[in-house]
Amino acid sequence: MAKFLKAVLEDLYEQGHDLSTLTFILPNKRAGVFLREELSQLSKRAMFLPNILSIQDFTEQLSDLKPVGSIELLFEFYHTYLELTPTENQESFDVFSKWAITLLQDFNEIDSYLIQEEKVFEYISATKELDHWSLGEKQTPLTKKYLTFWKQIQQYYYNLRERLLDQQQGYKGLIYREAVKKTTNYAQNNPNALCIFIGFNALNTAESTIIQKLLEQHKALIYWDIDEVFLQDHIHDASHFIRQYKTNWQYYKSHTFKWPGKDYVKPKKISVIGSPKHITQVKYVGTLLESLYAKNKLKSTAVVLANETLLIPLLNSLPSSIKHINITMGLPLKQIPLASFITHWIKLQSTSSVDFYYKDVVELLQNTFLTILFKYKQQTVAGIIEGIRRLNKPFLTKADLVGLAADDSDVVELIFSSIGPKVSDIIQQIQQILLSLKAGLQKQERSSLLALEYIYRFHEIFNTIQHLNNTYGHIKSIAVLQDIYHSLLANETLDFKGEPLQGLQIMGVLESRGLDFETLILVSVNEGTLPAGKRQNSFIPFEVKCANNLPTYKEKDAIYAYHFYRLLQRVHSAYLLYNTEPDPLNGGEQSRFITQIEVEGIHQIQHSTIASTIHPFSTDQLYVPKTAAVMEQLQKLATSGLSPSSLSNYIRNPLDFYKEKILHINPFKELEETIAQNTLGTIVHLALEQIYKPFEGQFLQQQQIKDKLSGVKKIVQQLFDRIYIQGAILKGKNLIAFEIAQQYVLNFMNFDIRRLDSGAKIKLLHVEYKTDVLLSFTELPFPIRIKGVIDRVEICDGTLMIIDYKTGKVEASNMEIINLSDFTLDYENYSKSFQILMYAYMVYKQGQANFPMEAAVISFKNLKKGLLKFAQKDRLGPYAKRDYGISTEILEDFHIVLKELLLEIFNSKIPFLEKEVKYERF
Repeated sequence: MAKFLKAVLEDLYEQGHDLSTLTFILPNKRAGVFLREELSQLSKRAMFLPNILSIQDFTEQLSDLKPVGSIELLFEFYHTYLELTPTENQESFDVFSKWAITLLQDFNEIDSYLIQEEKVFEYISATKELDHWSLGEKQTPLTKKYLTFWKQIQQYYYNLRERLLDQQQGYKGLIYREAVKKTTNYAQNNPNALCIFIGFNALNTAESTIIQKLLEQHKALIYWDIDEVFLQDHIHDASHFIRQYKTNWQYYKSHTFKWPGKDYVKPKKISVIGSPKHITQVKYVGTLLESLYAKNKLKSTAVVLANETLLIPLLNSLPSSIKHINITMGLPLKQIPLASFITHWIKLQSTSSVDFYYKDVVELLQNTFLTILFKYKQQTVAGIIEGIRRLNKPFLTKADLVGLAADDSDVVELIFSSIGPKVSDIIQQIQQILLSLKAGLQKQERSSLLALEYIYRFHEIFNTIQHLNNTYGHIKSIAVLQDIYHSLLANETLDFKGEPLQGLQIMGVLESRGLDFETLILVSVNEGTLPAGKRQNSFIPFEVKCANNLPTYKEKDAIYAYHFYRLLQRVHSAYLLYNTEPDPLNGGEQSRFITQIEVEGIHQIQHSTIASTIHPFSTDQLYVPKTAAVMEQLQKLATSGLSPSSLSNYIRNPLDFYKEKILHINPFKELEETIAQNTLGTIVHLALEQIYKPFEGQFLQQQQIKDKLSGVKKIVQQLFDRIYIQGAILKGKNLIAFEIAQQYVLNFMNFDIRRLDSGAKIKLLHVEYKTDVLLSFTELPFPIRIKGVIDRVEICDGTLMIIDYKTGKVEASNMEIINLSDFTLDYENYSKSFQILMYAYMVYKQGQANFPMEAAVISFKNLKKGLLKFAQKDRLGPYAKRDYGISTEILEDFHIVLKELLLEIFNSKIPFLEKEVKYERF
């Protein structure tokens, strides 16, 4: 199938035109590169390269106007707005910019389509007034202001237009309008010129007028890229615009229409492939390209992205075998990590002038670009983040961070100095940060050229912002700076450089105009993407657009239809990928274009659905063998001592025990912005220790405890200040936690008072009693130390009582067991009873046990149930007999269970085997 551009050149050559003297005008610059290549192939002798322009470049030449940037145009418009709007009605720039961008788009459209602006503006003003019409009520000042605004927009338009023309500048629509006025002069001043328009479809009125004038004056030829199938179908959207030109242009009353092709009906292999989610699509593209590469079919292959945000995932999915890639679409700067770094830094400056919220600081520290500034890279950053966690301050000062950064305090000064509200100072500091990043990269042994390019582009952006601020002076707050920065970022791209005529072509839909490929891979062929749907951002009502032949979503659908079918016209193979998953905004269905080519029945369509490759999950349990090194660590652990909680951890999951006790991997403790449950428990334990410590060895007296009640708040306050380092406890959730801790302590003291009031005689033996027992077994060559801290040991009415505090909720059923061997089988139900019986066993082994003896848990969330005592039951059910006493027989039976557990832990032949747990511990 002949390529369109090649066919155009051959036709001109056959007509006898000297190609070097022609001016070729194309929809975009990209097609011009391929046109030059076709020229080099066609010409058999040396020739001068003809003038090749995009339509935008051509209209700029016609109009003698320079294009004004979108942000600079916004500032110029604000100047106009201030001139024409009374002072009392003027809005700040950040408020103004929210609606001005949309209005400028409407101005652009009005000019591009050569609309009589009076009609449109008067209609809009009238509709707004009609919306606020009322028979009896007077208009409010706000309504009057609103209606006055709509009456003024026509004057805004005229004033802005004259202001720009005086400066020899124009936005795209204004350039088009002025170009139309000067088309006749162009023809007169260039009598030998011949313009060749190639590959156009949806022309605005200005473009149509320019082309028709040049055609009528014999200063132009035009070649349409349309297939006969679509042109003869009077309702087919792909030929919607070109049919109108063929019918309505006076030129075609006496000239031949060029060209309806006959390529679409030729055999094609079209595969429609559904895949879940966007990433699966681009992953499949990588697989597909690898297959094409193996078959040597990558030549003249294009990947066209209907959703251009998939560029980065696509690049990461390309097979390494593909060496030559040409990307015609730029990488949006907003997707680069440096963009988020600067965004976070500006956010940090906007939130406070004194201190910084720790999450904002950590977010900034974790950005990959910040590590460039630190001498020790990740180690320093990780150290600062760990220091922030230790400080436990939700809000940090620069002095805090300087103290944590050690030798890199200069970096903290650069990044975390409070600059103040002056925008010029903020811009200057950002430029200084960018220069420091550049210097840091250049010092590295293998500096990243791509990262340096990022920095250069962002330096250009802030030079532009600084110029705009110096010229117009409208950036008066950080909020406005953020808006301008994000607006510039949205329109800026990092352009890739490569050999445009070699290898795989990756492009957006619009970049494909005028180009033909043998193999096409079109990604994201979904409703809402191709076509884009009914989204419309305009102040001009739909009916006004229709009345004035302004484009609506219907025309935009026709534009997408043209691009879709034009891509298919000359291909040999096409792969159309779409997302099968429902999307809240764009739906989850294939594009109507896919359905349309199915209904046409011209081509045989192959359908398939793919899914991500799922690697089967191994059902084998993870395990760690006990090597000589592991056994050495276990022996050290036996010497230093095992606690009841560590043994419980082993029962729960041996692999967790291995990580914590052998590898010494402890869960990362997050900064406590609000008081954590374990911190609350620590404070309650310490408070009770401080209150009851003076009573050790004594019988408790009601009055003694009552005398301590008034000091509880002070004790808890002091402990919070010590444990919850520099944390705020006087507001929010922390204040609630403080009150809860205080209430827990008071409730327990009142519980003791009620026990004494009921006649109980309580002798307090120990508070926070440290126990240490050395166990020897003939099966092991070394003893094992068991250690722990018992919250309270007392004698109540002659019974030795071992008590453990729990700030969480414990039920009586958690303290009851039938067979002691169940301790090692059911962690969830028996972990509390295991620990408390373990404490009783340790007291017994120390020779301090007096019988009768009991062990119990105090649950602060279930204090109304009193002492939840350990009990051995004879059977299941509510009528089971319970024995709350701990006898020597029970302790000897427990010794057997404990021995089996310890021998398992220290048996080199039994690996640490992972257990399936019902909830995450960390």
